[in-house]
This record gives sequence, C-alpha cells and structure tokens, in this order.
Amino acid sequence: MIPEGDLFRVRKWVDQLNADLPPRAKGLVRYEIDLTDRAITLFECRPPWRDDTGPEWTRFPICRFRYTKVRGEWSLYWRDRNRRFHKYDLAHPTPLIDLLVAKVEQDPTGIFWG
Repeated sequence: MIPEGDLFRVRKWVDQLNADLPPRAKGLVRYEIDLTDRAITLFECRPPWRDDTGPEWTRFPICRFRYTKVRGEWSLYWRDRNRRFHKYDLAHPTPLIDLLVAKVEQDPTGIFWG
C-alpha cells in the first residue's frame, strides 16, 4: 500500500499544478493521478478536440512514482512515445517522494514536460 502521507503530498502537488494554470489554459488542460497498490501515475488531461472523439477527455501519462514497500522507497519512471514506462536514471530510489516530485518539476532533460 502507498503511504497515506506520501499520497497526500502528491495530491497537494497536483492540486497546485491545476491552481497554477494560467487563466487561458483553464478548461483546456488539467492534471490528475491514478493509483494502484504500488504506484501513482500523473496524467495531463485535455478536452475532446474533435466532435467524433466523444465527450471524454484524453489522458496522457507524464510520469509514474513506484513504491517498494519492503525497502520503503519510491522510484521515478518516465514514459516513452509508446507509453511504456522506464526508470529515470537521474533520480535514485528514496523514501522521500518530495525529492522525486522536485525532479519532475525541474525536468532538466525535458523528458517529462517536453
């Protein structure tokens, strides 16, 4: 199971991402997370851009945080063009998810935000 405190921190970060969107982007983009037993995945969501695509927003994965309970550590993963996740080599596993969130925000290689 994902530690509640860490989940709270990620939710707070995602809420801040959405709050910090410029006025012109509100309604055109939003950020969401999906949870599994061991992972938190961040998605960028956008409204339908064509009438024939239906009313559902598209969800594009940005990154994934994976938790290893035995070690009590988080690892950061990036998504490739085929939507497969790979371990991010510039961030070592850590018990502090905030350090990995900071790596995603800084994104020195452009691998998360482009």
